[in-house]
Amino acid sequence: MKKLVAAMAAASLLVLAACGDDDAAGEKSSEKVSFGYIADYNGTSLLAIAQDQKLWAEQGLEVSTKVFTNGPLQVTAMNAGDLDYGYIGPGAVWLPASGKAKIVSLNSLGNADRVIAQAGITDLSQLKGKKIGVPEGTSGDMILTLALRKAGLKNTDVRRVPMDPATIVSAFGAGQIDAAGIWYPLLNTIKAKKPDLVELARNEDFAGQVAFPTAFVSGTVVPAAKTGKVTQVLREAMDWRAAHPDETVKLVAAMNKQTVEAVTADAANSKMLDTKTLDGYVADGTVQKWLSGMGDYFVGAGKLPSNPDPATYYLGFTK
Repeated sequence: MKKLVAAMAAASLLVLAACGDDDAAGEKSSEKVSFGYIADYNGTSLLAIAQDQKLWAEQGLEVSTKVFTNGPLQVTAMNAGDLDYGYIGPGAVWLPASGKAKIVSLNSLGNADRVIAQAGITDLSQLKGKKIGVPEGTSGDMILTLALRKAGLKNTDVRRVPMDPATIVSAFGAGQIDAAGIWYPLLNTIKAKKPDLVELARNEDFAGQVAFPTAFVSGTVVPAAKTGKVTQVLREAMDWRAAHPDETVKLVAAMNKQTVEAVTADAANSKMLDTKTLDGYVADGTVQKWLSGMGDYFVGAGKLPSNPDPATYYLGFTK
């Protein structure tokens, strides 16, 4: 009897040890990932879905998210080793094009950017000599540059003042700047203080010249296995977003602590992509055209010395 008890105890210890090994293996298989985002619909929706639908866990990933005010800050954090992946708007696509990041997935086509001015300024030509706030290297920078070019103005014809987005909101509201290149939903905050502001330019004014894709990016050294898992999650979230637009708005509102009404209005400013549409755009050359067109713009804007082949920085071509 004693021998039987001893044998059972030994077997129990073996089972517990095996369970311990399984737990340790489970922990080892769960990769930690840090992911940056911007607190708007474009930047948040896929991350909110992935979290709610437990898509990260399905790929063995443990993801922590951190909010940023713009894309360039995230690329800087990635190059410093403080961030694995992030989200950028169209104005920051020059960063992967210049070799500072890789685009792992496109997300949407933005239409949230505006050039705004104080009441009384009714035409782009009237910006000459005016003080204009702009977040450098962002889509606000991009829309302002395009607008000035359309008006026949150079950067030297205006007083461009580099500002972070939050500073633009307060500076415009206080009347400290005459105009700005900025985007929704921040523009809603500005409008609350300055309801009579004037919108002088928007993305769709330049649809024939350049597209405005938003994207998810990684650092330049891309861990293939991890990035494959991240990309798969983003693709699953894209299709869930397409099938559940109302639920997605609620998830974004909860994650960003915003009202459903505000997020609904923000979502209307962009065209969301699903995987079938995106894969079709890759296959027929549309994505190549978008990125090449943006490269031409960035060369003309002085952000790039030359226009690189998009295949050098967009990983979606290798699918």
